[in-house]
Amino acid sequence: MKIILNQSIENLGTAGEVLTVKDGYARNYLIPKGWAKQATRDNIASTEKAIEEQEKRDAKTRANLEALAKQLDKLSLKFELKAGEDDKLFGSVTSQMIVDAIAEKGYTVDKKEIEIPEAIKHVGKFFVDVKLGQGFSGRVKIKVSAEK
Repeated sequence: MKIILNQSIENLGTAGEVLTVKDGYARNYLIPKGWAKQATRDNIASTEKAIEEQEKRDAKTRANLEALAKQLDKLSLKFELKAGEDDKLFGSVTSQMIVDAIAEKGYTVDKKEIEIPEAIKHVGKFFVDVKLGQGFSGRVKIKVSAEK
């Protein structure tokens, strides 16, 4: 029986692929679980159309992520925090503080996307990576100074 996979299945194939499998495997396992559908002309055409639409959406997303990464590379954030002796901060610069500062600049990132290599507990200049997904990342410059 010819089927179209709705999702990728290990040792069988990837989503959208047309395969020939045994009739019982398709009727009793793949189709009832929603992992595949029978390969008719209409189903093949609708699957191809859905794949094209998904590729267009992915291309737009990639373009948006690439543009956001470039904007984040240019971004510089400044924080003024209380500091004690030897320019050591009372507390630290957190990822939530960074997300809020980026939001003030007009960009939206998630707190989980911020990667701080080590805790920012001193006055100075630091770089923080923002992992946007799909292989895109931005690098934000952070300047921490002591409150006066």
